[in-house]
Amino acid sequence: MLLRNCLLFFGFFLVLIASGQDKKYKVAVIGFYNLENLYDTINDPLVNDEEFTPEGQKNYTPKVYLDKLEHLSDVLSQIGTDYTPDGAAIMGVAEVENEQVLKDLAQTHKLKKRNWQTVHYHSPDERGVDVAMLYNPKYFKPLYSESLNVPLKNDDGTARKTRDILYVNGLLDGEDMHVFVNHWPSRRGGEEASAPWRALAASVAKAKMDSILKVNLQAKIVLMGDLNDDPVSPSVTHVIGATGDLEKVKEGGFFNPWVDLYKNGIGTLAYNDAWNLFDQIIVSKAWLDTKQTGFHFQKAMIFKKQFMLQQTGRYKGYAKRTYDFNIYIAGYSDHFPTYLLMLKEVK
Repeated sequence: MLLRNCLLFFGFFLVLIASGQDKKYKVAVIGFYNLENLYDTINDPLVNDEEFTPEGQKNYTPKVYLDKLEHLSDVLSQIGTDYTPDGAAIMGVAEVENEQVLKDLAQTHKLKKRNWQTVHYHSPDERGVDVAMLYNPKYFKPLYSESLNVPLKNDDGTARKTRDILYVNGLLDGEDMHVFVNHWPSRRGGEEASAPWRALAASVAKAKMDSILKVNLQAKIVLMGDLNDDPVSPSVTHVIGATGDLEKVKEGGFFNPWVDLYKNGIGTLAYNDAWNLFDQIIVSKAWLDTKQTGFHFQKAMIFKKQFMLQQTGRYKGYAKRTYDFNIYIAGYSDHFPTYLLMLKEVK
């Protein structure tokens, strides 16, 4: 990594003054954020969204909905702006009910000028929540996308509905890349008992990534999402094959920049006074060469500001969520967002 003595940015560019040398880089910020139950207020008979309606237990009124959009935009509008005033070029999201809530979010006054566009497919999830991708067309151009089904089964052989995986192929400042947005099955029923479900979801993503790498071993792939597993969980280390040791990333392999953070007790959500790091962004080996002509991985960060924290009570220091059970507390999400800084040297 570069030794920074001074850091300046302007527009889409970053100037690093390191070891006596001035180098100019293009900047790309790639992020992920679980938006925690971003529903509209309309009762959709096809999904279980009744509690997120004005008549439901949470009294989820249009006023609450608009307030939640504004709170989320407070967070999203600041991610990555330490490095580029436009913030994220690509932002994967989870727990959105439909494309309209994404469009409403992108039209909030703090995000509207970015002209964020959406890639979204409906999933068969029993709660009616999906993954999706927001992107800034100034920096990213989608070429192809599809929704990858995760074929879970209950013990009786019936289908267990969960979120699909979103796959998007596109150009980041003209450079080909592949993005996978995930929200793997939860730990409901216990971590060990539910582990095979997440392993299956991981295998769906891995199969698609392997097919891409078979054609081009230097393909630039980003796997992101709320994995409901930590960086050291088998679904990540064994199925995806991601390692936190740069020296051990083989051709066709994956680097997970969150391992050391997790081992140091840093996470993106808290449960029973322990931190998990479920919200990960993992990259293929092709991103790791810092001397290449294209974008390379520079740094991984958790976006965590004081205004996003619960300030008092038992959950002080946790991410401030939207509801405390059925009481609206005007929070943001129960997860902190994560993001990567990618750089490309301008000769």
